[in-house]
Amino acid sequence: MMKMGLKGNTLIIAEADNVQFTIIKSWGKMKWDKKTQRLTGIADLELLDKLSAIVKLPPKVAAYRQKLQTVADAVDRERMNEHPAPFYKYPVKMPLYDHQTRGANMALLTFGWIGPEAANG
Repeated sequence: MMKMGLKGNTLIIAEADNVQFTIIKSWGKMKWDKKTQRLTGIADLELLDKLSAIVKLPPKVAAYRQKLQTVADAVDRERMNEHPAPFYKYPVKMPLYDHQTRGANMALLTFGWIGPEAANG
């Protein structure tokens, strides 16, 4: 049975069967470590979505995936916002254009400097 865990934002997979190993390796998102006999890679939303299609994610990994999805949804909402309000008083002298405000807001969300709930209110 495959074992899976998170260390920071690194996903570690051990004891994958041959079919699982071949599928996961074909995505090109994880590397095989001969010494530890594990697959490791950055736990991004794409990788976690693909994994969830072939196995049930452990609770901690599933919660991390949900957190990433929430941020991605907030960034997408901000991307489509026609009249964005700044999430922060940006240190610039001139007023920002809408696309600049959107970009700055999306950066704050992506880097985790502001929570996705800021995009809702």
